[in-house]
Formats: sequence, structure tokens, C-alpha cells
Amino acid sequence: MLNTPSRRTMRLVTSGAAALAITAGLVACSAEESTTASGGEPVSGGTLTFASNGDTDCLDPHQSAADLAALYSRPILDSLVSLTDDGEVHPWLAKSWTVSDDQLTYTFELRDDVTFTNGEKFDAAAVKANFDHIVDPTTASALSAGYIAPFVAATVLDDYTVSVEFSSPFSAFLPSVATAYFGMEAPETLLQDPGELCKVIVGTGPFMSETGYVAQQGITYLKNPDYNWAPETANHQGAAYLDELVMTIVPEDSVRLGSLSSGEVDAIASIPPVNVEALEADSNLYTDSAAAPGGNYNYFPNTEMGVFADIDVREAFRIGIDFDTLVGSVYFGAFEPANSPIAPNTAYYDPSQESSYEYDADAAAKLLDDAGWVMGADGVRVKDGEKLAIQMPMISGAREQRDTLAQQVQAEAAKLGFEMVIESQDLGSYVEALGSGSYDLIEISWQRSSPDVLRTLFDSANIPDGGFNTAFSRYTSPVIDDSLSDALATLDPDELTDLYGTAQQEIADQVLVFPQYVFSYILGASNSAQGIEWEPQAFPIFYDAWKSE
Repeated sequence: MLNTPSRRTMRLVTSGAAALAITAGLVACSAEESTTASGGEPVSGGTLTFASNGDTDCLDPHQSAADLAALYSRPILDSLVSLTDDGEVHPWLAKSWTVSDDQLTYTFELRDDVTFTNGEKFDAAAVKANFDHIVDPTTASALSAGYIAPFVAATVLDDYTVSVEFSSPFSAFLPSVATAYFGMEAPETLLQDPGELCKVIVGTGPFMSETGYVAQQGITYLKNPDYNWAPETANHQGAAYLDELVMTIVPEDSVRLGSLSSGEVDAIASIPPVNVEALEADSNLYTDSAAAPGGNYNYFPNTEMGVFADIDVREAFRIGIDFDTLVGSVYFGAFEPANSPIAPNTAYYDPSQESSYEYDADAAAKLLDDAGWVMGADGVRVKDGEKLAIQMPMISGAREQRDTLAQQVQAEAAKLGFEMVIESQDLGSYVEALGSGSYDLIEISWQRSSPDVLRTLFDSANIPDGGFNTAFSRYTSPVIDDSLSDALATLDPDELTDLYGTAQQEIADQVLVFPQYVFSYILGASNSAQGIEWEPQAFPIFYDAWKSE
């Protein structure tokens, strides 16, 4: 939340109480008191221009797995439920819900006063249409359908009551459905070609966009004047304060910073850590940041083939490089080094496994020596005539100086005797490499406000097999699979603590990940841009935003 100008605040967006909230079925709380940089009262009107650093492949979050799809679609789309910073589940378009004793059916009582901006009524039939759209093969959902894999059917019980049925208990459902990836879209629009939805979507949200998303340019939103159904956790009710919200794509860090300093834009995404201190020194500007729950920015070794098929080589790479120091030097303390595949503010995070990731260069060298990797004259280890070589594809134009970090890791890996080759690729080639397993090391972050992100990233059912999937280490472990499956079948916090803890320890024991840093979204803004808040997945939202004079 925004506080004083020219001071950076860190907001830990967490989901620690999610399971308890599901158990309760309905958790109510009063809206947080609005906090602004100037301390003034919100005013209506005006345009806020926000410069984002990246493009998305598609505006429709039912189709896209991109985090930027959630950012760009959220002003338009509301969800059935909302999450607070501490992960409690609250009403939104659904007034209340119940969970059946066998945990197979969730029944939602819906608001009866909500309308899509194209005039369609929001009702149980609309909810069914959205779930049907997500799981429809023609939608080719890259994320949402996988998040509700046990989905069987959504059934209209009456005009404003709908049930969602699963084939097996699914405790991760409510935190998932709170995200923009399950935002409610107008049913008539869901009949369009998926390509059209990638450009223009229609929702019930506080903003609407008739022109839609233009690749490499951005999107312009107008206020929805009829909006009056914000979640109770918002800082106000009724229409948004802003008349217009403009999100423009400015990938170059220096250009975004210059645009903010000159007043051309009101707020910008992704302040490079090296520039944070200078921006904070400007009395006309401030920064704010939120650390995301879910998967950290991690390196994943390919355990199916190549040198990382050997657990000793994986262990040597993990403990032989001082990742904490590298992250600190590249990001100047703006990002917290990671010592787990998931962020510490994720529900059921197990701190006991952190010691597995401690730096020990001498032990790493001994592991490689004992495994038969002999240091060559060129500084690269060799075994049976083959070099200790690893290939890592990276998306060209990497955000957050990830390419700089990779170069630092590359230099440290060379000291151990690894020949690490970094390959810059376009998004299509990168996704192809993920699907085919043609990599030794892959880098990716995967924010999600649920501990079920562990299943997304490590369950063997999610190993890519020609297409896009998310178990990037490509490892099969009955311990991990069973623990994460059992976690879906219980709402008991003690059982969840044990099950998610077991999975995290097995991930550490099998060396399935090299954590880098906890992703934090660092936003910079003019003092005139007030009330910008955060989604639980740590990207900015603008319903409460306003412009001061």
C-alpha cells in the first residue's frame, strides 16, 4: 500500500490463511482504510497513464498463461471471490459459497445486481459459460484449465445459484478462482473466435475497453459508470475514480524512467533495482513494491538427460555457486535471495528445507571430483571424453536484468568447471524448448497465490511432452506426487503443513531447482498518482487509484 512519497515500501502479498478461509466457506472483513502518498482525500476524474515494461501474447486470461495478461485484463474482469494480502478468501461476484462434505462440489450464491458492460446480465448461466469456455479445447487454455484439472461441470441451480463439481477433492480451487485467470467474461463474447478475445474482452469490472489491446502499444480503458459491486476488501465502493486509464508498452528501462521523471507518464512498472535509490531521491516521485507468493524466479535442471541427470552434478551446481551474493550484487537488495522453490510468503512454506541450498564451494568441487569429472586444461571438466557443458535458453530482452544475473551465474559456474552456454531466444523458440526438453537448464518465475503452485511446478503429470507444461525439472517422484495430491483432498491446516512440507523437502533432497530470487514488483510513480493497490499475485491494480492536482 502506498505511504509517504519518495520512500519505497515493501508489501508482502501472502496466502497464509487460504486453507482456513476455504474451511470457513465465507470470511468477511471491513475494507482497509485508504492510504495515499499525500494523505489527501480521493477525487474523481482525470487520466492516469501507466507505462508497462512488457507485452502479452493475448488479453484473454482464459487463454493466456502470461502474467501480463492478468495485469491487462484485471481492470475489465471481476472474479467470483477475492483474496486479501493475508490470503483470506472474500466475497466478490459471489455473495457466499458452501463446500460439500466430500469436497467435490462448491455451490455459489451470486449477486443479482451485476451487469456486463455490453448489457448482459451476470447470473449463474454466465458463470457456467465462463467455466465451459475455460475447459473447452478450442480455447486452448495455457493455464486456467490446468489450474482446475479435476473440473467436471458447472451446473445452473437457479438464476443466481451455480455449482462447480470436481472429480476429486480440490482444496486449491478458491484461491485459484480469485485470480484474473478466472475473471468473468460476457457470455456472448465467448462465442467469438479466440483470436478476437485476445484483442477485446468484455467484463463486469470498473473499466472497459472498446478498442482493446494492441500488441507492442498497450490498451486504453474507460470508466464503467455503473460499477457498484467491488469486493468488500476494496478501499471504496461505486465507480472507479479515474475517468480513463492508459497502459502503454515501454520495454526500455531508461525510456520508462525518463517518461516518469519528465511527467509524460504517471507511473511505471519494473524499476530497475540500480535506479531505485535515485528515483527515491526525487521529491516528486515515490516507489512501492510487492513481493509475490508462489514460485520464485528459479532455474530448473533437466533431470531426464544431460549432465543434470546425475544428482551429484545437480547438487554441485546448487551448492557450488553463491546465488545469494550474486542476487545481492545484481539487484542491490531490492530482491530477496531465494532459498526454496516458493516464496516465504506462500502458505505452508517450510523454512526447515532452506539449509539444503547453502553455499559450499569445496563440497561442490569434491562432488564433481568423486563423480569422475576431471578439470581440463581449458578450465572445463571432462568425463569419458564429454565436457561438463550445460545449455540454457533465455527469452531475448529478459526483464529484471535476468540476463545480467545469468552471466554472473555463468562466470561462477565456470570456476567449478562447467561450460554454461546461454542462448537468447524469441518466445516461440523458448516455449518449444520447454515442450521438447531440449535444454539443460531453464529459467522461469511462476507467481501464484496458493501453495498448489508446487503441484504446478513439480507434479510429474505436468512434465512437458511436446507441448507447453510446467514441471520443468522433468522428474517423477511418487513422494512429491502423492503429497501434493493428498494436499488437494484436505482442508485441515495441520495436514496441509505436513504434506506441503514433505513435498518441499523431497524437492530439496532430489535437487530439482536452483532458486534465484523472490520476485518483487517495483513500481515508480508521481506523487499525483494515488491509491494504486496490489493484486495478491503482486501486480498493480487501479480501481482505487486517483489523480491529485
